Amino acid sequence: MTQIGDSILEKMKAQKGKKFTGSPSPFTMWLDPVILEVEEGALSFEYQVRHDMTNPIKTLHGGAIAGMMDDTIGAAVFTLGLKEFFTTVNLTVDYFSPVVEGDIIIASAKVVKKGRQIVHVICDLKMKNGDKLLAHATSNLIKLERRLNSISPLAE
Repeated sequence: MTQIGDSILEKMKAQKGKKFTGSPSPFTMWLDPVILEVEEGALSFEYQVRHDMTNPIKTLHGGAIAGMMDDTIGAAVFTLGLKEFFTTVNLTVDYFSPVVEGDIIIASAKVVKKGRQIVHVICDLKMKNGDKLLAHATSNLIKLERRLNSISPLAE
């Protein structure tokens, strides 16, 4: 791993069990995740479902689920310590069970394949207390020319 990669991973590991504050993304800050587990190429975030994340039938909005999973996937790629920024090319989400306000859920993402330009990642969303699978996602991310250290405080 590169020096930048060691630094990112170390800083993320130091936040384990705490609110993730190192993201350059305002959306991540709105989601307000807690880092549960982090290692190179894998990461788990804990989210608490808030009222402003729900739909009219009072379940977690599908877009919020997709956003949580996409965000966790991006953070898992972030743990690789690559110098370039990667962005989502596609995101496929399968929804299996509803989630309601107040529930605490865990999104766990793992890099399956890292190529020169494309990274393939999977993510599972489960209830905090139990193994019930709520949603499953797959995603491909592509390398951009934009350098990570130009947008992330963790890469400094």
